[in-house]
Amino acid sequence: MDEQLQATPICSRHRALNALMAPFGGWDMPIQYEGIIAEHSWCRTQASLFDICHMGEFLFQGDFEADGLEDVFTFSVKTIPLGRSRYGFLLNEQGGIIDDLIVFRLAEDKVMIVVNAATAPKDFDAIKGRLRGGAFTDITAATGKLDLQGPLSRYVMVELFGEEVATIPYFKFITMNILGVEAIVSRTGYTGELGYEIFIPSEKVCELWDLMLTDERVKPAGLGARDVLRLEVGYSLYGSDIDEETTPLEAGLESFVNFDKSFIGKDALLRLKEQGVTRKKVAFEVIGRRSPRHHYEICFEGETVGAVTSGVFSPMLGKGVGIGFIKPELASIGTPLTIRHERVSMEATICELPFFRDGSVRS
Repeated sequence: MDEQLQATPICSRHRALNALMAPFGGWDMPIQYEGIIAEHSWCRTQASLFDICHMGEFLFQGDFEADGLEDVFTFSVKTIPLGRSRYGFLLNEQGGIIDDLIVFRLAEDKVMIVVNAATAPKDFDAIKGRLRGGAFTDITAATGKLDLQGPLSRYVMVELFGEEVATIPYFKFITMNILGVEAIVSRTGYTGELGYEIFIPSEKVCELWDLMLTDERVKPAGLGARDVLRLEVGYSLYGSDIDEETTPLEAGLESFVNFDKSFIGKDALLRLKEQGVTRKKVAFEVIGRRSPRHHYEICFEGETVGAVTSGVFSPMLGKGVGIGFIKPELASIGTPLTIRHERVSMEATICELPFFRDGSVRS
């Protein structure tokens, strides 16, 4: 029997808009409304609204060091300034990525941890098992989350909620009153465009969704457009590009690992640094408009040397783009590759990330 899909509070709104729905991370989620290409274009030029209520949120309150939270992630929690957030990883003993996540510093002794939907229960158990004290709670069910992304998002947010929103720098957040309740507005996102993530009590999230869609500059967008947007700027997708069998070193994400502190998985990563990785993540552009797909083979001079983990047609570049893992000795910019699957074959070249560089994310 199929597992029962969870539904966000906004699910009925998606169906009323005739969204194409599909399972994602155990949730019934909108893939597209009017079409992936149209929604992608709107986000790159206007402002798109995403239902992200499926994400997991945890609260920790206590002494970060004495209670053990400081040693849980690949980054330091205690050095996050108040009102700022930090991205990094929760690793297993082998250095594999249990999840990638963001921690928000709410107070001297309090943080919110935002995790991926499919891994949320596993993340909660892993973090709880590493703590020595403090109060650790799962607030996912009580928390709604909407993302407004696109170059016009600041104008929309200011008109709806006030000038204070315009002062929020990248990866900083503020707490403010929205619809009569306390909400967190964060200058973060997953699209490569200027944008905001809004955390609000779940009982208010439908009202907020409706309010934001009254602005003609705002349209809803589904996970299909979100996937194209994130890949164009080279952001990893958990479960495709990173997972428990993949380390940050293989995935080219070592910059989010602080080796000057202790964390579970550190010893394994240090050994891997000495031995060298056996595979490495690369980005590639296809010569032509074909789309590489997950699990397609990556070949070099007729030999299979790796596999694609994410691939799409990029509307901004007018060509197929993708990322995957190959033998490290071949992972040089400019290396010619062939992407194959059954009778499909396309020529490609290794390139630098991001593919698309003209987004408004830091505007």
